[in-house]
Amino acid sequence: MDRVRNPYSPGAGRKPAALVGRDDAIRAWATALQRAERGRTDQPFVLYGLRGVGKTVLLSEFRRNASKRGWIVAQIEAGSGKTLRELLGEALYAPLSDLAQPTAGKRLLKAIRTALSFKASYDTTGTWSFGLDLSGVDGGGADTGILDTDLRKLLRDLSDAAEEQNIGVAICIDEAQDLNVSELTTLCTVAHAAAQDEWPLLFAFAGLPSLPRIMAEAKSYAERFQYFRIQQIDETVVAEALTIPAAQEDAEWEDDAIDLVVVSSGRYPYFLQQYGQESWNVAVGPTITKHDAQLGILQGNNQLDNGFFRARWDRATPAEQQYLRAMAIDGDTGSSSGEIASRLEKKPKSLGPTRAALINKGLAFAPEHGVVAFTVPGMAAFIARQTTA
Repeated sequence: MDRVRNPYSPGAGRKPAALVGRDDAIRAWATALQRAERGRTDQPFVLYGLRGVGKTVLLSEFRRNASKRGWIVAQIEAGSGKTLRELLGEALYAPLSDLAQPTAGKRLLKAIRTALSFKASYDTTGTWSFGLDLSGVDGGGADTGILDTDLRKLLRDLSDAAEEQNIGVAICIDEAQDLNVSELTTLCTVAHAAAQDEWPLLFAFAGLPSLPRIMAEAKSYAERFQYFRIQQIDETVVAEALTIPAAQEDAEWEDDAIDLVVVSSGRYPYFLQQYGQESWNVAVGPTITKHDAQLGILQGNNQLDNGFFRARWDRATPAEQQYLRAMAIDGDTGSSSGEIASRLEKKPKSLGPTRAALINKGLAFAPEHGVVAFTVPGMAAFIARQTTA
């Protein structure tokens, strides 16, 4: 079939042609947006789960939905080597530029001046120009160098400006587990203040399965945030991730082909997109057959092994790869740190730095005390294939 019309799009954070199985979270966010516009701010949203389950896609959908309502929206990704201060400051420039008009209201002008001071707090050489005369305008003061003080001032003034426009402010943070403790604590504190004083401000965080524990350790009241565990697509709707995009391009799937791809993918969105793309490419069409799906899965696994899995495997040192091999014996369910040490014939304490390095690289996480698991589904099988190759 025509590869140009291929509707499947594997890739980090790429929105699929059919975003299925996430209705509960999307509806809850839509409700929160409307409530905030009426002065009833909800607790932050926290999306957590393994890699490849669509957390970034869902977070971006949150951003798009807020933007469609005219909100001031910033989406950032932690762990990129920049501080939270820098990431948020730069992410807010574009939406503020769009609002910076000569007819801007008093609160918006104040917020823009405060944003300029926030910019100066991390970049004394760079300048922003919104093309407005801000002389005599209140605001500023977000340049003390104290993150809690500066961020609270910035988001308070932005929220006031948004309220003047009958909209709100949305801050979406991906890979939130990579924020440092002080940054995460500050965000929790500001979110708590926003909820108490009913600012039209919403936060959405996305991260690995360890994120709820990390947030609760940062601030105990983070336990009251709204948590959504993002997992495989529910079996009742998973077929739609394949059939809806195909129908949009006047194609269809045989039932046996759908069943084969669904089982092979484990219902993980990333793998569904990969197998869907490859099955489409090998099919003559307009019907994707079971044979097409078999070939698509083989080619999809090759693509996953050489990209999705290989990129992570190659980030590990030889010692870390040895540790991962010991984990892979237990599959994707998780391994006891003590059992791993026994397999490697080493003392558990001596493997502590290796375990910590794997967690820091995002290759593993600790679902509970004394247990370590892969952050990527299917990693154990990939490692087994490398061992037997």
